[in-house]
Amino acid sequence: MILEVKDLTKSFGGVRAVDRCSIGVKENSITAIIGPNGAGKSTLFNLVAGLLTPDSGSITFRGHHLEDALAYERPHFGLVKTFQIPREFGGLTVLENVMVAAQDQLGESPWWSLAGTRRVWDAEASTETRARSLIDFVGLTTLVDEPSRVLSGGQRKLLELARALMVDPEMILLDEPVAGVNPTMAAKLMDLVQDLRKKGKTFLFIEHDMDIVMAHSDTVIVMHEGRTIAQGKPDDIRRDGRVISVYLGG
Repeated sequence: MILEVKDLTKSFGGVRAVDRCSIGVKENSITAIIGPNGAGKSTLFNLVAGLLTPDSGSITFRGHHLEDALAYERPHFGLVKTFQIPREFGGLTVLENVMVAAQDQLGESPWWSLAGTRRVWDAEASTETRARSLIDFVGLTTLVDEPSRVLSGGQRKLLELARALMVDPEMILLDEPVAGVNPTMAAKLMDLVQDLRKKGKTFLFIEHDMDIVMAHSDTVIVMHEGRTIAQGKPDDIRRDGRVISVYLGG
């Protein structure tokens, strides 16, 4: 398993949003998390991403314990998250939005900015080349110099994916990747996910569109009241009586 979550717990006041939850994600797979509203999916995601700190339990990614790692540290381990509502910088161009996601840029260091001007320029040129390649990959080439505020909702999702890829992660957490996106753009997004999986990436995503979940997942995890109640292949989950009763309907 590339990601193992064991007995993870998180409470808010008297409400236990995640209750001794355990999941595992295989490397180079696409895994979906489903469940009714209030099942704890988003809280679990935010715990794995480092946006929340667990009360107890463990999060292990490639053998590294991350439960105490800060959110900004997790990309260094190869783990990144996209958001249901993309958080781009509206005043920056598409290219600038992707470039700013690069890690450990020399230009961010005052010392290198003063003492290593040529090296900083070379590093920035390399960053720009990679950013343009990713923008081309997600299909935003014609908008590369446009401010991101002019993008449609679906295009913002593509930009969010390109920014995540700029870190060159091993695993990407996708928070409702096709929410609010038209069917054509949704299909394009999931085709990109499939292409990236073929290139060795691992995905864990939350999604309410059951057609997307069943068509694109290797494994489906079902949560209810903060716990995992089922985990298996899409066809097995579709027939699971517990899932039918709490989520899919009779």
